[in-house]
Amino acid sequence: MTERKPTHETQAFLGMQAVIASEPLRALLATIERVARSQATVLITGESGSGKELIARAVHHYSPRAHKPWVDLSCAALPEHLIESELFGHEKGAFSGADAAKPGLFEMASGGTIFLDEIGELDPRMQVKLLRVLDSVGYYRLGGVKKVAVDVRVVAATNQDLELAVSEGRFRGDLYHRLAQFTLRVPPLRQRVADIAPLARHFLAQHDPRMSLAPSAIALLEVQPWPGNIRELRNVVTKAAVLAQNQEITAADLSVSTSGIAVSARCVVESAVAVNLESIEKRAIIEALNASGGHQQRAAKQLGISRRTLNRKLKLYRPGASEAAGARA
Repeated sequence: MTERKPTHETQAFLGMQAVIASEPLRALLATIERVARSQATVLITGESGSGKELIARAVHHYSPRAHKPWVDLSCAALPEHLIESELFGHEKGAFSGADAAKPGLFEMASGGTIFLDEIGELDPRMQVKLLRVLDSVGYYRLGGVKKVAVDVRVVAATNQDLELAVSEGRFRGDLYHRLAQFTLRVPPLRQRVADIAPLARHFLAQHDPRMSLAPSAIALLEVQPWPGNIRELRNVVTKAAVLAQNQEITAADLSVSTSGIAVSARCVVESAVAVNLESIEKRAIIEALNASGGHQQRAAKQLGISRRTLNRKLKLYRPGASEAAGARA
């Protein structure tokens, strides 16, 4: 059986590789090309690890500002007292340790794009100041007396429900509406099944281009829910590449997560995902038997099941095989 190789393309956005195969992702990128030509502020929503930063970079890539600066900041990465200085800069002596004047990220991004990741983590005071900047009102550096005016496109991202945050008073409604002049939703990986195989091969090639994924491994990857999305897929593939004993990674080499509990591919029959599991299990058993030279005890140990269970499965999937293999048990 040959490995399925879905049609896909790769493209780099500010050095970040995009692997594009699924229709949802193709449609999103087509929308981005149109939105990017405008000056609208863009809010990108989606689950953690789904690729929001890649989409933000694509907005800058397709925009008339593509040859101007790109600056990014995670609003959750810095404590509250440092965010203002990072975004808006400070003058010499503005606070202890401010030995020299420093321009903020908005000044550094002038003419280009600033990407504010995890915008839902921004504290209320900073929300007010950001709103003024978005309304084209000048701002002061910390300790400054001269207003700074910048021409910057703001792209923000969040994995939170900002409308709910607004209703609960955790996020300003006026800022939300100002940020969401256009909203782009990044679909989770489980809704982009066609992207899973090419992404997995891409991550595997980064680790070792000589390695490959067996059809059983691809089939297992494609039925996972991927709560951690692309980051989780990368981790699973990288771990399998490190631990695999052969150049071809099979389903038995993968460790996947179901309902938050790590299980190996050899236990896939117990997974809550029903689609294609019988065929995945069958292929995993056949591969284990082939790898062990037909020795049932070794194959059962590799699969993590008892010899009795393996014998029962053999009767189900390969009538007569259990008797034929008995001599090598």
